[in-house]
Amino acid sequence: MKALERYRGPVDADQAIIHVESELGGGDGSDRLDLHKLISAFRRRLGAFFLAFLNCVAIAVLVTAHQTPTYTATSRLMINAREQQVAPQDEQRTTATLSALPNASPIIDTEVEVLGSRDLARKVAKSLRLDKDPAFNPALEPATPGYIDRILGRPAPAPMTRDAIDQAIVDRLLAGLSARRVGATFAIDVSYRSDDPKKAAMIADAFTRAYVNDQLATKANANRQAGDLLGERMEELRQQAVDDAAAVQQYRIQNDLLSTSGASLTEQEISAYNQRVAEARVEASADEARLRTARAQLARGSTGEDLGEALNSGVIQSLRAQRVAVSTKVADMQGRYGDRHPEILKAQRELADIDAQIQGEITRLISNLEAKAEVSRQRLASISGSLSTARGALSQNNRAMVGLAELEQKAGASQALYESYLNRFKQTNAQEGTEQPDARLISEARIPSNPTSPNMPLNIVFGAALGIGAGLLAVIAAEMLDSSLTTADDVERRLGRRFLAGVPLLSSIKGTRRMSPANAVVDKPNSAFAEAYRNLRASLKYATMNGPVTVVAITSALPQEGKTTASICLARSAALQGQRVVLIDCDTRRRELNKLVRNADNRPGLLEVLAGQAHLEEALVKDERTGMLILPLNHSEIGPHELMGGEAMDTLLARLRERFDLVVLDTTPVLPLADTRILATKVDVVVFIARWRKTSEHAIQAAIRALPVEGVTIAGVVLNRIHLGQQARFGHGDAAYYYRQYAQYYG
Repeated sequence: MKALERYRGPVDADQAIIHVESELGGGDGSDRLDLHKLISAFRRRLGAFFLAFLNCVAIAVLVTAHQTPTYTATSRLMINAREQQVAPQDEQRTTATLSALPNASPIIDTEVEVLGSRDLARKVAKSLRLDKDPAFNPALEPATPGYIDRILGRPAPAPMTRDAIDQAIVDRLLAGLSARRVGATFAIDVSYRSDDPKKAAMIADAFTRAYVNDQLATKANANRQAGDLLGERMEELRQQAVDDAAAVQQYRIQNDLLSTSGASLTEQEISAYNQRVAEARVEASADEARLRTARAQLARGSTGEDLGEALNSGVIQSLRAQRVAVSTKVADMQGRYGDRHPEILKAQRELADIDAQIQGEITRLISNLEAKAEVSRQRLASISGSLSTARGALSQNNRAMVGLAELEQKAGASQALYESYLNRFKQTNAQEGTEQPDARLISEARIPSNPTSPNMPLNIVFGAALGIGAGLLAVIAAEMLDSSLTTADDVERRLGRRFLAGVPLLSSIKGTRRMSPANAVVDKPNSAFAEAYRNLRASLKYATMNGPVTVVAITSALPQEGKTTASICLARSAALQGQRVVLIDCDTRRRELNKLVRNADNRPGLLEVLAGQAHLEEALVKDERTGMLILPLNHSEIGPHELMGGEAMDTLLARLRERFDLVVLDTTPVLPLADTRILATKVDVVVFIARWRKTSEHAIQAAIRALPVEGVTIAGVVLNRIHLGQQARFGHGDAAYYYRQYAQYYG
């Protein structure tokens, strides 16, 4: 809605839709990348692209031609992949590498950095005596002030100190050095670049030899230091191991932790007590079971004769045998003598006495079982008490064993560490004098025969790549700075106005190149030029929502846009279609329509009609070729501004609306003159003419803003003088882009 509110004056539906889509960014497909538009923009700016491209290539060629040739020599090292250490990993004080580097990429990369270190470069400079070479020692160069110093009158620089000279030599030496790992191998290429091929090979080999020698010296020094450290540390560890072992034995004695056969005396005692308790518990349980069984039988009414103890008793068995004999005797006598016979009574008394003896024996057996069970219980309690006492002693021993275990662990660790250092000390002493470097030279540098720099093909390729980038930037900059209008999409997207038609340039159309535009509409009615004006008339016919359009003002933002030519051609095209057309010259400064009228200065014109000095019929002139009527301007002294903006102009236009189908006003440019701003409120629509790829969108926008806010309807914009050949190449989306496909329709 804000977009509609910003759109000034009466608008039609097409203009409103175009403007809203432009405001919201949805009418031009901006949500996707249009490759055709990019290609079109590139084709439009081929000149800028090739200019930037060729300049970059030329600069690359010139820079390459003026560069000093340099040569590169390369020697190759191979890093070993084995590792030895002089101390355990957990003792970092004495860890040192003896023979080779570990098999790890970071280590190889580190060695590459060592090859480029300043310390190694300082050794190479000293071995080659580069302080005598003017190429490396700045103090040997002639003290000639520079060009800028001479202009500014600066004094000669002060002499360099020895440290500064050494630093400068190292800096210059490292400037030509490069070391790199060969792929994922253990090989390292050491290259040196110099303008002297012999010097390049010599320095490359010097770096590799210095690196190998430095490793040997480092290893020998490391071995000596490791031996000294190991010796000192080993004596400390030996004394520590002895002290820890003595502490273990002293602790055993203090806490009565003596042992035999791998177990302490208390543990052996507890083991014996455990066995005796088990035996006593079994015995007590058996005695208790026998006692309970006997009591249970007696409780059930038994006489005791069936007790297990009674059955096994010899006395009871003898008494039972006697009782059987007496019972047999009593039974026999009862059969012969009766129950009251003295012998029977005597035998019965004897039988009762035997029963009493049996019961007495059973009572004695029960008492014996009770005594035995009590003895078993007391024995079990006694042994259990002794076991508890022994366990208490063992508990104290176990608490003491915690400290003993800690002391033993400490003593064992001290002994193991001492033995480890003793073995390592022996190995270190055995390795002295047998050190091997971590790397070896496998390929010496050869003196190069061809320079490696400058590389003309590579530099040209680089210049070409840079030129492509610069060319693309030039194309982008030119497109961003270009505010002209090229296609219908430019008009609708950038101006927010309707595109009415595109008028081709006559020189770009075959068969019309030598014609004037006004005659081409008549003489070549089937040409693309004439068809463009028929399209314009069709676009104007219903340009508003208020009905057919009759009065049209043709204007432009600036002069030389082709508005007068467009006015003539539009009027003639409409007349050839059988419409009643009148063309009015409203440009009081130029009076271009007078070229179509004979003796225009000697006859009344528009101003005389408006002033009432002449009738309309006297001023109208007929175009013999098309039949349209022309209302020209003469060189009258009448002031035009008051007349054109007054009621007389309104009256004239009202009369013309009733008589003609189309009234075309050729007006002045909007920005330099105010005439069109006055006339714009009196016509049905205003048509802006913009020159293809010349008129700035900012000029048209300024002209639109200059028109009155109310009462002005802008039908749209016409792109004039379009070169069909060029538009067909890069005007993607415009009608002229497809000109070659429909060119056969034009005669």
